[in-house]
Amino acid sequence: MPNELLLALVMVVLYGLVLLTWRLAGLAGLMCYNVFIVVVANIEVLMLVNAFGLEMTLGNVLFATTFLVTDIISETSGPQAARRAVHLGLGASLLFLILAETWMLYTPSLNDWATPAVRELFAHTPRLMAASLVVYAISQYLDIWLYHKFWTFTTARTGDPRRLLWLRNASTLVSQLVNTALYTLLAFGGMYSAATLSSILLSTYVIYLVLSLCDTPVIYLARSMNPRNPPLFRGGEKK
Repeated sequence: MPNELLLALVMVVLYGLVLLTWRLAGLAGLMCYNVFIVVVANIEVLMLVNAFGLEMTLGNVLFATTFLVTDIISETSGPQAARRAVHLGLGASLLFLILAETWMLYTPSLNDWATPAVRELFAHTPRLMAASLVVYAISQYLDIWLYHKFWTFTTARTGDPRRLLWLRNASTLVSQLVNTALYTLLAFGGMYSAATLSSILLSTYVIYLVLSLCDTPVIYLARSMNPRNPPLFRGGEKK
């Protein structure tokens, strides 16, 4: 299967999973999804693939859905809940980093076959995870802050806090640009050539740009749903 088609299928499946999680488990479900995806994305980002004529890291689609999740939470449950989701993601990343480091301390059995592969795979994990922790915090807090700045602006312009959701979602374009630039430099600077770094940066942001445009209707759908765990916040005001 071509990488391009596989990436498109993964995007559709993950966006559908976010909506299903929101419908069935509400706010708590999205927070659990966010924790899981942040950890998995930090593993998948170790892989390089070619798609759409560019060299790129995997993990971009997974990371993009964390912005979708915090935007849905911002839209339906408010900035405090969105920041709580970010805190959980940061905590999960830190715990995974600590556990991954302890794996390297064990003396393997003579019959062990997995340890060499695990050690090779996670050789760069401390640097990547440290970069991820810093960049994830900066970009997500920026996204939440911008989202609600845009919300104040759109509400003042229209008098209706529910209108111009698509414009509020433009905050993601800015925060993902910051995310892409900082993570590429901190995580991969010195590991790859300047040409590869430029390709990774460009391809990552192009993917984020496309995903940001695609996730706007998903946020509209999420807002129209009635999750079984009702949100605490609607239309710009707490209940």
